[in-house]
Amino acid sequence: MGDKGGAPVSSPQQARAQASAITSGRAVPETEASPTSRLRTLFDRPRLSPGQRRIAQYLIEHLTEAAFLSITDLADRAGVSQPSVTRFASAVGFSGYPALREQLQSIALGTRGGGAPAEENRGNELQAAVDAEIENLENLRRDFADADRVIDVGRKLAASAPLTVLGLRISVSLAEYFAYAARRVHPDVRLVTRGGTVAYDALLQSREAGGTWVLAFSMPRHAHETLGAVRVARGAGLKVALITDLALGPLVDEADVTFATGTGSRLVFDSYAAPGVMCAALLQAMTDADPERTQARLEEYEQVADQHQFFLRD
Repeated sequence: MGDKGGAPVSSPQQARAQASAITSGRAVPETEASPTSRLRTLFDRPRLSPGQRRIAQYLIEHLTEAAFLSITDLADRAGVSQPSVTRFASAVGFSGYPALREQLQSIALGTRGGGAPAEENRGNELQAAVDAEIENLENLRRDFADADRVIDVGRKLAASAPLTVLGLRISVSLAEYFAYAARRVHPDVRLVTRGGTVAYDALLQSREAGGTWVLAFSMPRHAHETLGAVRVARGAGLKVALITDLALGPLVDEADVTFATGTGSRLVFDSYAAPGVMCAALLQAMTDADPERTQARLEEYEQVADQHQFFLRD
């Protein structure tokens, strides 16, 4: 690796690591929190009952439609009784369902360009799927207006040695991507993609080896074995950072910190544009946490890659 004069040539990853450090604080103060974050804050009350949790999750996942439903329609779609909806409204701080619906409509209209119908100009089903992912990315962009939480978790993940990355079933692909990239800048990344006792062994060994954090992924459909593994990690003394589409639920309850990002659900199989960007943001925060280690490891990797010709020369 190098030019004819022997000077080192930075790889694209090295250049980005040097130039793309995340800045702390609100770079765009006027940017509002995403609808998901606002709803999560709205529903962040003392532990909700299972029925109330079902209502909250339905509202979060179907906000633009649910905000305009009657109490009867909302109860039917959430699979609960009308009195349950009334009690839910009271539990989250409103005088009744009409007051809650008014607040939901305010949030929904803010995400739909001043009330423009959500389905206008949506094109065909493939274009609609892209539009839904664009909305997910816009929501994530609002969340990133304050980068401090990402920076803080990135530092903690970078300091955990070993760092365990957990992803089971459909979440394996995201976990593998993160672990592959993290190994470029972290000396000991352990990937867990099998559940049950295999996952338990790996998590316990990671803790015994000095690890302090696990990064877990849970995308729909959420697996019981993921919840079991997260509980084992917490029981062993590991902290858990969770990337998921959920704002509420047992997985979120078990995690120490959660990054809730929307997934594309317009097609038969979900797409993960926003979770992918969330992964890249945490990786960036890890590189920023220890720039000297990052630079040294990237340089070493580029030398090995060049020596053994890992990659085609584009």
